[in-house]
Amino acid sequence: MIKLEPFTTKDFLQLIHWINSERELVQFAGPLFTFPLTEDQLKTYINKEKIDPKKIIDIESGEVIGHCELNFSNKVPRLSRILIGDKKFRGKGLGTQIIELMIAEIQNIQPTYKVDLKVFRWNEKALQLYERTGFIVEPEYTYEYKYKDDEFWTSLHMSKCLNKS
Repeated sequence: MIKLEPFTTKDFLQLIHWINSERELVQFAGPLFTFPLTEDQLKTYINKEKIDPKKIIDIESGEVIGHCELNFSNKVPRLSRILIGDKKFRGKGLGTQIIELMIAEIQNIQPTYKVDLKVFRWNEKALQLYERTGFIVEPEYTYEYKYKDDEFWTSLHMSKCLNKS
């Protein structure tokens, strides 16, 4: 079992430690940050309006195992910057719990009929998780992200319609 709590300055070094390369940083955050990730960048990040960064905590051990962001800066609330940073917790089915908790928190803050997210096509495990949890690709919003001069990544826009309650 996991829970989400606010991401604070006390969590900065842990997140920085999890990001070991420019590729990992772009996979996690798109163009929001520059590598290497720094505390100054994270201070700016946590003070942005309409975003709600969270740390992911394993309830049993009390360990911070990851990060995610509830993003309210678009018409449709977005699940953003999802990372299970502690590798020993990957592959244990926690992704589904994270998605469910994020959607529940979004609904508590700003009830909505739909949520969305973005994922790079090559991130197959994340793509499979999102499809398994009911997200569908919206091809009209898919685009090619220029990672390097000679390398482009397909950025998929996915959404999920929520039950009205």
